Amino acid sequence: MKRWLYLIPILVFGGLVYLLFHGLYAPPPDQIPSALLGKPAPHIALPPLDQQARAFDNRDLAAGHVSIINVWASWCVPCRLEAPMLDRLRLQSGSPLYGLVYKDKAARARRFLSEVGNPFSRIDIDSRGRSAIDWGVYDVPETFVIDRKGIVRLRYSGPITEDVLSEVLLPAIHDANRP
Repeated sequence: MKRWLYLIPILVFGGLVYLLFHGLYAPPPDQIPSALLGKPAPHIALPPLDQQARAFDNRDLAAGHVSIINVWASWCVPCRLEAPMLDRLRLQSGSPLYGLVYKDKAARARRFLSEVGNPFSRIDIDSRGRSAIDWGVYDVPETFVIDRKGIVRLRYSGPITEDVLSEVLLPAIHDANRP
């Protein structure tokens, strides 16, 4: 009887090892599908970042052109790394790039933009993160491609790199431009 008691910790340990290794093979965040794909963009009505910025809303997202939304924060290290690529994305796509500042202070976000450059035509601030919940944001940076009718066509989680720009975002923008 006592021999069986020695097996219990070994079985528990084995179960934990299995769960941990199973978690290693979960899909990366950029491959987790979004429930928003193919659906209208969630309602967004946030204030502009500050007096210098102009806000965007759902009318802007369904104004007959493809729109790109980048969710970022000044405290986000990958956001700083992707900053040069955002300007390239804006120039190469020909689409307006909107910024959504996530759980940050306006002064910090503005200082961040003065350091890395400001590629955004309009910037909203979601200081509490409530709107980001509607968008399914769980980490920054995240980038969304919205078609001409305001339908979400792509959600990319993670920093934009050269490969992501050329192999993921630009083709998605091209597809979203189709009638």
